[in-house]
Amino acid sequence: MTDFRRPIFFNPGARSWVAPRSTSTDLVTKFHQQLPNYRPTKLWKLDDIAKEVGVRNIFLKDESSRLGLTSFKFLGASWGTFRAIVHKLDLSLDIDLETMKHALASNPFTLYAATDGNHGRAVARMGTILSLPVEIHVPKDLDISTIDAIRSEGANVLVSKGNYDTAIEDAAAATDLGDGILIQDFSFKDYEEIPQWIIDGYETMLQEIDDELGDIIADLVIVPVGVGSFAHAVVSHYKSKDVPPAVLTVEPDTAACLWKSLARGKFQPEETTYTTLAGLNCGTVSSISWPLLKYGVDASLTISDYEAHTASNFLKERGISSGPCGASTLAALRRLGASGKERLGLDYNSTIVLLSTEGAREYDAPLDVSVDDPVALTQTLVQINSANPSLGSVPGPGETNIARYIAAWLEHRDIETHWIEPTKGRPSIVGVVRGSGGGKSLMFNGHIDTVTTIGYDGNPLGGEIHDGKLYGRGAADMKCGIAAALIALSNTKKFNLRGDVVFAGVADEEAESIGTEQVLQAGWITDAAIVSEPSNLNIVHAHKGFVWLEVDIHGLAAHGSLPELGIDAISKAGYFLVELDRYAQRLRKSTIDSDVGPPSVHASIIKGGEEASSYPALCTIVIERRTVPGETPESVKTEIQSLLENISKEVENFRFDLRVTFNRSPFSIPRNDPFVSLVDEVVGQTLRTTPIFRKDPYWTDCALLADAGISPILWGPHGEGLHAKEEWVDTDSINLVSKALTEVARKFCQ
Repeated sequence: MTDFRRPIFFNPGARSWVAPRSTSTDLVTKFHQQLPNYRPTKLWKLDDIAKEVGVRNIFLKDESSRLGLTSFKFLGASWGTFRAIVHKLDLSLDIDLETMKHALASNPFTLYAATDGNHGRAVARMGTILSLPVEIHVPKDLDISTIDAIRSEGANVLVSKGNYDTAIEDAAAATDLGDGILIQDFSFKDYEEIPQWIIDGYETMLQEIDDELGDIIADLVIVPVGVGSFAHAVVSHYKSKDVPPAVLTVEPDTAACLWKSLARGKFQPEETTYTTLAGLNCGTVSSISWPLLKYGVDASLTISDYEAHTASNFLKERGISSGPCGASTLAALRRLGASGKERLGLDYNSTIVLLSTEGAREYDAPLDVSVDDPVALTQTLVQINSANPSLGSVPGPGETNIARYIAAWLEHRDIETHWIEPTKGRPSIVGVVRGSGGGKSLMFNGHIDTVTTIGYDGNPLGGEIHDGKLYGRGAADMKCGIAAALIALSNTKKFNLRGDVVFAGVADEEAESIGTEQVLQAGWITDAAIVSEPSNLNIVHAHKGFVWLEVDIHGLAAHGSLPELGIDAISKAGYFLVELDRYAQRLRKSTIDSDVGPPSVHASIIKGGEEASSYPALCTIVIERRTVPGETPESVKTEIQSLLENISKEVENFRFDLRVTFNRSPFSIPRNDPFVSLVDEVVGQTLRTTPIFRKDPYWTDCALLADAGISPILWGPHGEGLHAKEEWVDTDSINLVSKALTEVARKFCQ
């Protein structure tokens, strides 16, 4: 378990706070009892967990089978829909469902809702019962199995372009355009009545618990939180009792809208990232629920997907069906620990109620984010395939999964997290440990993509360690540097620095480096940066840039039997290739004063012709020109243009077009730069030897950082086999880099 995880929020004032007594629930219970297959759900008694925790009783309310669905949500959705239709058609609250269905037959309309899981399916089921069309809006990253479950109820499912909050906006807009009703458990301006009815619907479940407990008094109730509507019902029910229990809320680390609002003292929208606890992936607390939760919640905590997954498996072994949202309450109890139990007044005589809100479902097993060891973290990152989709004969999956893991790792430690994704499917992730103000800012930069896993000998995602070497695709390039930087970032939380420390895990460095570009465009500019590419523990303070160009050599298409009409573009291109080779030799002998050696050029790709029996009309040559400080894309293009123009003067029918398709600047920073001197000092102390400075022929994101006015340096672990069939990193060097990055941040940002 990490030492730096998000703390538990405690609200001592909730102990004496009393909720307004709710109105009679007889109508709600009577309504639910007329639904097909209604019966109270099971309340499990978990004696082995009670013994583990050190209390008398633990009960778990099992909502894995509620009225034919695998979640408690139908209680709220059904009552909310019923009340909304009664209101719209001016019907009596005593009406039965069959009579309501007949009334709707002559006046049908659409039910609309947004969902991140079970609520949408519940609304869809109500539409089926009443023969009403249903349209459900879902966030863009909702898993396909959940979408299919909603569609299985006959609903039309529309995928929004954003998160859950966006889906709500889309559902509300669709409702305004149509003649229907929005059935939503989230309240906002001028929309509070239906959410309150949905909250009232949950009372049936809570009354069932009271009936089953009888004379046993609960001392703690643990409830999962999405938008807060269910927690609203729980607080309202239990905090109005003569002897109220404490209420503990639990959320995913990556969707902690209530925890952050409680810690801040006011609620506001929060950006969320992916969680397997899909039903809890909400970024804003419902406005009607916030006042009650603010005063009535005794404690609030967040858990990782891995902790929820572990709890779900634990319950499964005991014959209890509970998905990650439902099992989150058990995970929260374990997270509470001895000190947390003491603060909530729990002892060996206490009774705890866990509210398991959903049954088991399919999902991808999450990885553990509690890892604080840089070598172990490197292993975990290697196990995530993040091969660049722009490279290889088979496109890789890209950076989404590794960005999700890093975001969860950061949020687990309560580190400010930002998801940067202007290019769909190519996210970068930023983590920030804010300083108190007045200090210098530092960025740890590293790419989270790798080259293809195809052609790798052995398991490219294994992360095995043998003889001090950690193997796998990206082990050296550069998941070791990412791991070292993340640990260093987390370490800086204990220093109370004045300056900000920023981590930027960027996409696409192996191709066009759109990730660092987009992070910079988003405004993440710091005073200095360290790029932890594998440098064999040498400090790289300069490297080359490059310019990519395309040359079109034009011919004239004709039948192969008509040489008097055809002009062979490929043959004409030969003249250029000969001159390009001479040009390359001149560059190698260049006396240009450069820290990184002479410039170079080569032909990378040549394409031409359509079939053997025709004169080719076009031959295209792709050129890479490696540049040194002082050279620009314009100066390089001028040199190539001169070659082509000279050929055109001597070779008949030689016609061409030339264009620059892409370029990156060279990079150089003086050895006497103050930041470089600091890195030199810290690295020397860490390695216990004088660091080696070097200049390299390849390109890195240091150039983009320098172009943005940042003082960057490249320094990272020792590894070999970059892009090769076997890749490894020295494990000791990962620890050294993490230690040194921590110390650089401490000194630079103090």
